Amino acid sequence: MPSSDSPRAVASLTLKTQPAPGQPAPTQSFYEAVGGEATFERLANAFYAQVAEDPIMRPMYPDEDLRPAARRLQMFLEQYWGGPHTYSEERGHPRLRMRHAPYAIGERERDAWLRCMRHAMDEVALAPEYDRVMWEYMERAADFMRNA
Repeated sequence: MPSSDSPRAVASLTLKTQPAPGQPAPTQSFYEAVGGEATFERLANAFYAQVAEDPIMRPMYPDEDLRPAARRLQMFLEQYWGGPHTYSEERGHPRLRMRHAPYAIGERERDAWLRCMRHAMDEVALAPEYDRVMWEYMERAADFMRNA
């Protein structure tokens, strides 16, 4: 991915609100602006609810219980969007392509992943400006993961 899509670049996205007279403008990370942990937990859980029912995606997850996968996705997304670094603390560098290398990911799988994620994002219902930014990332990330 281009360097402008790095976690640091994304985490540095800030939103300025109107300051009180004589006060500096407060800033807020993307993570905070969209609702923090609760939002990313809802997103990951909604995504894996879709995966559980998807005939293309479900076979890629050998574990019966998808909760650990949902937690990993939540931690990754929280870190990427400027939240806590729990993912790296627990699992090391994300190395997304390496972690997904055992799975053949072509257009079909990418499209299935995006379908599940779009449904999850619609369920979470971010404000349009945040939805657009996050969805653009999801599309780039899904394309980046293709290996077949």
